[in-house]
Amino acid sequence: MTGLFTRRDIARLGLGFSAAAVLGRPALAQGPAFFRIGTGGTAGTYYPVGGLIANAVSNPPNLVVTAQAANGSVANVNAIASGALESGFSQSDVAFWAHTGTGLFEGKGKVDDLRLLANLYPESIHLVVSKAANIKSVADLKGKRVSLDEPGSGTLVDSKIILAGWGLSEKDVKADYLKPNQAAEKMRDGGMDAFFFVGGYPTSAITELAATSSGIDLVPIDGPQADEIRKKHAFFAADEIPAGTYKGVGATKTLAVGAQWVTSAKVPDAVVYEIVKGLWSDKTRAALDAGHAKGKFIRKETALAGVGIPVHPGAEKFYKEAGLLK
Repeated sequence: MTGLFTRRDIARLGLGFSAAAVLGRPALAQGPAFFRIGTGGTAGTYYPVGGLIANAVSNPPNLVVTAQAANGSVANVNAIASGALESGFSQSDVAFWAHTGTGLFEGKGKVDDLRLLANLYPESIHLVVSKAANIKSVADLKGKRVSLDEPGSGTLVDSKIILAGWGLSEKDVKADYLKPNQAAEKMRDGGMDAFFFVGGYPTSAITELAATSSGIDLVPIDGPQADEIRKKHAFFAADEIPAGTYKGVGATKTLAVGAQWVTSAKVPDAVVYEIVKGLWSDKTRAALDAGHAKGKFIRKETALAGVGIPVHPGAEKFYKEAGLLK
């Protein structure tokens, strides 16, 4: 890396690098570059994967990358837009809606500056149910106690889409809005029939629940209703959670969205170039392969798969050098 940030530049980093960009100062001056990654709740997949990437990509004292727990896709996009975060993980659907001002962001304005660093891995939609609840289909959720995940999460958005695909809405279930670990605890105590989670498998909250409760199932999100959802929302793909991923649970067909690492166009190109170069280094490859079951799915060959927003110029430079972009 050529050069370091000044203390004044560090202060600007907390504002999403916007001041530095406006003033046209060098991207890499005196002092370390701090780059935060907004992830998700500690019981999900974003948080541990974000920690692995941050530790591997950091190159102190020049570049300090940190991962922090957050409320997931929507909250991360909003934080990037406001300058509270330099980057974050987001579902591909949420990133697309934010950049185009559609879907969840309809009437809220476009997040014009949202840019892609990399597509990471597929996020599977889990519909976790207690065996005692006898829920075999999404349609069976009617009248049941169901957590749709917390406000600001991409899971909440997708859970509503799934319910609608089977002719249901929030009003048709006894809805709660909990993080997956909280929903799992409530299910273990008999106070929850089902909960949605969108993320890479396996996730610790569900693994622990399957191992310590009287039994869980995963409900298939498949068939004509799922096909219609895919036609209407192109960011969904067919997916399957393998048998044995969770104790006592067989193979389950479902839908998935891409987990993407996004940032702001205001972040200097030189910083993003170093970040993306570090992401696809041998050091990070080893950390991802050893550190999390989803790590092996994070591949340079699929870094630009399912792209619905512009690629950051700094990332674009790397991908052109790597032969992934012309």
